[in-house]
Amino acid sequence: MLLMGAVAYDPKVVTIWTGFREWLAARGFAFDFVLYSNYERQVEDLTLGRIHAAWNSPLAWVRARRLAESRGRRVRPLVMRDTDRDLTSVIVVRADSPFTTVADLKGETVAAGAVDSPQAALLPLSYLRTHGIDVDVRRFDVGVGLHGDHVGGERDAAAALASGEVAAACMVDANHLLFGTEGVLPADGTRILAQTPPYDHCNLTVSDSLPDEAADRFAALLLSMSFADPAARPLLDLEGLKSWEDGRADGYAALERAVDEAAFYDRDGRVTARGYTP
Repeated sequence: MLLMGAVAYDPKVVTIWTGFREWLAARGFAFDFVLYSNYERQVEDLTLGRIHAAWNSPLAWVRARRLAESRGRRVRPLVMRDTDRDLTSVIVVRADSPFTTVADLKGETVAAGAVDSPQAALLPLSYLRTHGIDVDVRRFDVGVGLHGDHVGGERDAAAALASGEVAAACMVDANHLLFGTEGVLPADGTRILAQTPPYDHCNLTVSDSLPDEAADRFAALLLSMSFADPAARPLLDLEGLKSWEDGRADGYAALERAVDEAAFYDRDGRVTARGYTP
């Protein structure tokens, strides 16, 4: 029985992984899942061998890799969604803003998502630091512990931009479009001032507590799922992908740097972020 952890950032998580359990069982693969209230506890259990696998945020992957290494264990990204590859974050201003380059934000107030959001805080703020731009950060700490999966903080940052409370706001590029369709941001009322280099998002992480044969079988089954299959399509739709792809670890370098800059985790995976209490 392969036991996987998942963080309950939304009620649909139960529906998603119950459906995957049934789909896998129909193909002779014994699978079950346990739910966590935050990623930090899930990562602890993964690196202690209490679970075999974890559906990890990018930040959870960084901690899992560091913590496992410090404990003499091994973790690896088994698979990821097609939608987890090559994302970017954007720094957005109002269309009528006087700012024309990202350097113009120096000394201004920039809205960000929750403290532990890679896409709406850690990565775009690291981008600003890399370009030598000091700003006053106004954070919206909604769903802390969920690593930005709860987009409430990101949405609130966008709303603060729309109302004129801040000069700019950080968000993942896909949510910039989403917030426009939702009406959180006015249609054609914003423009992108800066965009980060591409990075990878979530991955399904497995530990060395899972035999390679079982891990390979699990991966093969997920990779075989077809969006054209009426039994698989609803599950893929719910989880926000059209196909599973092989996992890769080389899309997290920018986040590793951002974590170190913010002193979020130390090199051994211990939580060192000031005031962070998931």
